[in-house]
Amino acid sequence: MSKRRELVVNGYSEGWLRKGFPWVYPKEVVRGGGKAASEVTVVSQRGDVLGRALTDDGWLAARVFRSESRPLDDDWLFETLDRAAALRDVVVDPKTTGYRLCHGENDGLPGVRVDWWDHFAVIILDSPAVGSLVPGVVRWLESRRKPRGVYLCYRFDDRDRDRTETLDPAPGWVAGKAPSGPITVQERGISFRVYPGEGPHVGLYADMRDVRTWLEPHWGGRRVLNTFAFTGAFSVAAAMNGASEVVTVDLSSRYIERAEDNFRANDLDPAMHTFLVEDTFKALDRLRRTGELFDAIILDPPSYSHSKDGTWSAKKDYPRLVAAAARVLAPDGWLLCASNLNQASPKDFRGWVAKGLGKAERHGQELLWAGQASDFPAAHWFPEARHLKVGVWRLW
Repeated sequence: MSKRRELVVNGYSEGWLRKGFPWVYPKEVVRGGGKAASEVTVVSQRGDVLGRALTDDGWLAARVFRSESRPLDDDWLFETLDRAAALRDVVVDPKTTGYRLCHGENDGLPGVRVDWWDHFAVIILDSPAVGSLVPGVVRWLESRRKPRGVYLCYRFDDRDRDRTETLDPAPGWVAGKAPSGPITVQERGISFRVYPGEGPHVGLYADMRDVRTWLEPHWGGRRVLNTFAFTGAFSVAAAMNGASEVVTVDLSSRYIERAEDNFRANDLDPAMHTFLVEDTFKALDRLRRTGELFDAIILDPPSYSHSKDGTWSAKKDYPRLVAAAARVLAPDGWLLCASNLNQASPKDFRGWVAKGLGKAERHGQELLWAGQASDFPAAHWFPEARHLKVGVWRLW
């Protein structure tokens, strides 16, 4: 009988692992572990079993999947994914066909996410170190969901960006066939075109679904400005629910073209609205100078970005963005601000908004505070779970 491969961790890590936290950092390792992607039993310095893990050689030393030493086999994996799917059967509206089926650490599969886009699945890995689970996930999908195709892609943490040259398993279609073009998914009866083979960013941010739902009764008769619009999900939702005009702004002409296509997918005439391929700050400044005012403005920028117009950092630039938007928001208008920057707490984010409103000499009332949709659950044992912060403020 072969000797059990172990990873010995210090007392600090032990304390967190006993609470269910699934990560082990390199500085917490006392000894053992072996090369990346090794399946190991995590133990305390006293020899107590703390879990079953896969090792890594990046910013994490290991991800823990089970609280006992039993192997990461199909019986365990199927049970874990069945439990995740059961939640989606309850919380996802029957008229919604694009959603997150498994949310990594929060569903008991650290580093592994699965999105469902009508008849196609996208498996998203944080690291090649968890790649040994992919065949089992595919087997579960084929057994439970019978997808037409399964696509594998990666979503690296910024601290692991240098690991993208050689990936094993390699990204691409790992089962079934690729669709011949975009597929149409439904969100509460609204149609969106998505591209599963471009995962993880297929063309729709499903985690914002509950916010779009909350806003449905409030778009009627409003003039709406959607900045950093991506493929225009908020623009379509506003137009479908009675907005008088929607102005959609994104720096990418490709995304603007897809936003227009999403309008057409819902029998909305793009010519009745405005689409701008433009830097958001430049657009806001021009709109201010020409005296434009809007009844609702959406700010959902990336955490970081680089372009010929400069570098954007949410942590540094968000107050400036809020101030610029507030200057073109009509009295009693609504300002939606969102950020998925993990390193920013809700307190930090509200502080950015308050600072921006102060710069613009506007006052705000918070009408909504929200996080990600329910198919992106937040586990109590995982403090990093609440990545999305969204607020809606009424300004005067």
